Amino acid sequence: MRPVPAGRVEFFDGTLANNTEFDSARVFDTTLRDGEQAPRTSFSYDEKREIAAALDEMGTHVIEAGFPVNSDAEFEAVSDIAASTTSTTCGLARVVDKDVEAALDSGVELVHVFASTSDVQLEDAMHATREEVVERSVDAVERVKEAGATAMFSPMDATRTDEAFLQEIVEAVSEVGVDWINVPDTCGVATPTRFGELIAKFTDWTDARIDVHTHDDFGMAAANAIAGFEAGAEQVQVSVNGIGERAGNAAYEEVVMAVESVYGVDTGIDTTGIADISAAVEAYSDVPTPANKPITGANAFAHESGIHAAGVIENSDTFEPGVMTPEMVGVEREFVLGKHTGTNSVRKRLEDCGFDPSDEEVRTVTRRVKDYGADKNRVTVRDLKRFAREAGVAREEAEASA
Repeated sequence: MRPVPAGRVEFFDGTLANNTEFDSARVFDTTLRDGEQAPRTSFSYDEKREIAAALDEMGTHVIEAGFPVNSDAEFEAVSDIAASTTSTTCGLARVVDKDVEAALDSGVELVHVFASTSDVQLEDAMHATREEVVERSVDAVERVKEAGATAMFSPMDATRTDEAFLQEIVEAVSEVGVDWINVPDTCGVATPTRFGELIAKFTDWTDARIDVHTHDDFGMAAANAIAGFEAGAEQVQVSVNGIGERAGNAAYEEVVMAVESVYGVDTGIDTTGIADISAAVEAYSDVPTPANKPITGANAFAHESGIHAAGVIENSDTFEPGVMTPEMVGVEREFVLGKHTGTNSVRKRLEDCGFDPSDEEVRTVTRRVKDYGADKNRVTVRDLKRFAREAGVAREEAEASA
């Protein structure tokens, strides 16, 4: 059962009372591979090394360091990450000999080979028949296994692939000893229920361990990743801030914190590093993090509304999840001043600034804050102090020295 934090009342009687869906969860990070494929994003060698080091320090299970065959610089970065991290390092490869050899030569422990399986991609992207793809996929997995590395196979565009053919290719690579089968929702068309049903079928088709890769075209990537866990997948692929192709991937921070806090499953990841790595990836990718982004957005643990702020000041569990605190992800709670601010929030902020206001002074300053915010002004601490001085609010230290 989920432990009850000291000093809190156990009140989680809703969906949080059920935490038996799965009991372990592995995290495969693809920020440096799929994440870097976000349009207009390119990481430098040093940036890739820094991100990999942070992921490693946090305890991420697998780091997909890149696509080794892509360029000499990419090969070097993947090789250096493989040599310098304790996490399992993965390299991507098409079911093409030169790709597989480049990945093996880079020194990664896990080679992730992939091939299109949907008819639209086979015909108009890969230009191959189903038979050719099965043969090339089997050959690629056999080569990885022969070299002594761990083999992962992805039937790309699995959620738009004919089910009978999907089963055929999964069983074919399973027969030659593939270690992991990744189930990719390449174009983001899965729904949690349908995706869960598909993963359950994969567990019947193969003895390999199941991994999932979900895209966010319809905003369901994190939910689909969690559905994968519920249906029997051992591992999910994520990227920091959810960056990646088109609308991106399931977000590292969202999946990890949902697993840890909502499901009560220990991932082994140091979640206090989330804020820092999110900020680094935001800066290096040049993909801004929306203020309302779960976990890492500026508003994720911020409160302005008077009712909400008053409740949180009394007990943060009133208007926050209760099973996740800002400290858990390396940030601090914020009480924002503006049009919707109430007296409780203003009093707290004044006291934090060293003032000792009366009830009447708090009401006066609150009215100034509301009016200023209503004019679309951002109310800063400097503004608050100015309003306090203009209202004649005494300073605590001044009274203490009198």
